[in-house]
Amino acid sequence: MQEAANTTVIQEAYAAFGRGDVAAILESIDDNAVWTGVYGANATVPMAGERRGKAAIADFFKLVAQHVNFSTFEPREFVATGDKVVALGHYAATTSAGGSFESDFAMVFTLRDGKVVRFQEFADSAAINEAYAVRVPA
Repeated sequence: MQEAANTTVIQEAYAAFGRGDVAAILESIDDNAVWTGVYGANATVPMAGERRGKAAIADFFKLVAQHVNFSTFEPREFVATGDKVVALGHYAATTSAGGSFESDFAMVFTLRDGKVVRFQEFADSAAINEAYAVRVPA
């Protein structure tokens, strides 16, 4: 039963992301959560790296809104076991740097007592790095 409840938490968070409802997403996150953006993304990617705590995670979503324009964002499958839910999906976007990327993704959520305590994102970091390396002429 834990897997079904955890999956529902994550599916509701994705629905909130689709609506742009960051407050609802943050309600599903533990105050002391650890949030890691795309593994392998470099310093040119504003959302790269690890964040700790709800305030830093809120900043992550602010950066996403400022720097990424998704044309596709589709979590397609959810796999749950114990305290983990893995969302497998696909996204495509343009970036504030003028580049674009497309990638499948695996997002791993660890939950405790119905709240996300850890998030890890795996995607085509080379494509994402390249999309932020592009600079729009002034």
